Amino acid sequence: MFKKISKKMLTWMTLAILVLPLVLASAAAFTTKASAAETDPTLERIQKKGTLVVGLSADYAPYEFHSQIDGKDQIVGFDVSLAKAIAKKLGVKIQIEDMGFDALLGALKTGKIDMIASGFSATPERETQVDFSHVYLKSPQTMIVLKTNKAKYESGELSAFSGQKIGAQTQTIQEDAAKTIPGATVVSLQKYPNLISQLSQGVVAGVVAEKTIAQAYADQNPKFAVVEPKFSADSTGQTSIAVPKNSPALVAQVNQVIDKVTTNGQFNNWKKQAQKQMFSSKDKSYWQKYGHYFVEGTGITLALAVVGVLIGTTLGTFFALLKLSSVFILKAIGNIYVEYVRGTPLLVQAFMVFFGTQAIGLHLSAFVAGSLAMGLNSAAYVAEIIRSGIESVDKGQTEAARSLGLSHAKTMRLVILPQAVRTILPALGNEFVSVIKEGSVISVIGVGELMYETGVVQGASFEPFMPLVIASLIYFVLTFTISRVLGYAERRMAR
Repeated sequence: MFKKISKKMLTWMTLAILVLPLVLASAAAFTTKASAAETDPTLERIQKKGTLVVGLSADYAPYEFHSQIDGKDQIVGFDVSLAKAIAKKLGVKIQIEDMGFDALLGALKTGKIDMIASGFSATPERETQVDFSHVYLKSPQTMIVLKTNKAKYESGELSAFSGQKIGAQTQTIQEDAAKTIPGATVVSLQKYPNLISQLSQGVVAGVVAEKTIAQAYADQNPKFAVVEPKFSADSTGQTSIAVPKNSPALVAQVNQVIDKVTTNGQFNNWKKQAQKQMFSSKDKSYWQKYGHYFVEGTGITLALAVVGVLIGTTLGTFFALLKLSSVFILKAIGNIYVEYVRGTPLLVQAFMVFFGTQAIGLHLSAFVAGSLAMGLNSAAYVAEIIRSGIESVDKGQTEAARSLGLSHAKTMRLVILPQAVRTILPALGNEFVSVIKEGSVISVIGVGELMYETGVVQGASFEPFMPLVIASLIYFVLTFTISRVLGYAERRMAR
């Protein structure tokens, strides 16, 4: 009897020893799988820093736009309300980064932002680059036209637009829809208010827009009307949230918020609230509503120019000396830098600095990246100014200084540069004036300089032309004043 029991116990113990590791391994695998479903690298990064950085282009009312709330400038709209709900779901703070629409995808892929909430629609090309949430808004594509031309296009036939110029925002499904119009020429611009400006001036016959946006402009400006061209069904705007690739846990969290707010009516309430905020300050004058944008933009434009010229002058002097060096390697480095920078647009350089520094782990703000890009760009031109100024000094001055026993460095510092300054300073002044105007390019990465703020006013006021007039007058005052001051300094030096 005892032997039988012992054999049974031995059998069960043997089975337990064999089966237990399998059970533990299965449990571990199940736990690991569950954990993987609950988190991902993007979600972990957001929760670790405690902030959700949301990228958008705030010139697209009522999706997102600037408005005065309790005397403070804020970015509002139903996209912003949705983003705040997502941040609350994740238990983190929200940080809004406003930049050009065509910079959003690059900012997301390089880690500048964690999410795009800017009327963004999934396309096959975009889906290879980023992940998308559920659709939270469907809106058919319409066309904004001048009311005087409404009868011509009211039939909705695409052939009615044949031979016409049609406007659309670059890198959007509206641009794709515009390209399906037979015989039409598509005019693609980055900023939506600029398209409206071209429409109001009759440069384009119509602007493709989602119905929500088109109706907002038509309600605000009696010059415009909305028609509904017969675009294909797949051109209907289906707005989603975009997040970095391979972020399943983050997408799941975002989808939970979207499913909730679109079924319980909360999203519709946000849309109504955005519509009210669009027209909440009609009782104020134009300058009361938007004057501070121009003032702030002017200040940042001047700050960009000063920092850019300081960096440019320092680096420009260095590269000018490299170009004048008798050492082949140093001279080659100076020449390569100057020729490369002068041969590429500032816009490309701004993107390279903004995204490139992020890729190597330097998290620069838009202002710092913009200042650096302008400084690096200015350095190439300053280098040529300084080089030509130095070479304008008679070579006999160098020979005389060296014959007196001065070293090359002392000759340059004590004899050549003081004489070259008279030639260099006026050209440097002109460079400063040029940098002020070129700063408008930096607005594409979200630096709040004058042209950026002008775009903000265009989007908030639905007035495409007047903000441009005001901006042009401010630029004129700045450049004219600086030119007169430089002219006075030049005359003093001549005496």
